[in-house]
Amino acid sequence: MAKTVMARPGESIDPALVVPSDLASEGIRAIAEELRHLLADVFALYVKTKNFHWHVSGPHYRDYHLLLDEHGDQLFAMTDAIAERTRKIGEITLHSISDIASHQRLKDDNRPFVAPESMLAELREDNLALTKYLRATHEVCEKYNDVATASLIEVWIDETERRTWFLREIVGSRPP
Repeated sequence: MAKTVMARPGESIDPALVVPSDLASEGIRAIAEELRHLLADVFALYVKTKNFHWHVSGPHYRDYHLLLDEHGDQLFAMTDAIAERTRKIGEITLHSISDIASHQRLKDDNRPFVAPESMLAELREDNLALTKYLRATHEVCEKYNDVATASLIEVWIDETERRTWFLREIVGSRPP
């Protein structure tokens, strides 16, 4: 039997969107809220990574341009999996740019020029923060026995740590 769950405080999911789940309603709400923030952060990091990919310059242009393109592809691939996982547990996910903006914790960078080393250092810090958010979401999944979401998150932590490692090897541990 499908459970009626709350999409967000004060909002209920249209019955047409309810997906049956054996997870506790409380767990579904908690996990979905974490996933909405995670999705917003991944979208924000994706856009920032692509922004820097498009605007990088200097003697290492080709290497940085290709690296950031690879990182962007990896981040974009996460977005659909996060959103679909939210739906699989019977909740709703983000709907729009404003919805993303209201849930994101990572900061945008709208400066017209950023030096390449500063770009990479900023992305390193954002990936470090994303790893913390992923671990926190994993803890919520463990609390409510959502092994499927936890399993996906473990892969994303590994990917995020790899991005952080590559960026750290290029720019070291200097602050952005």
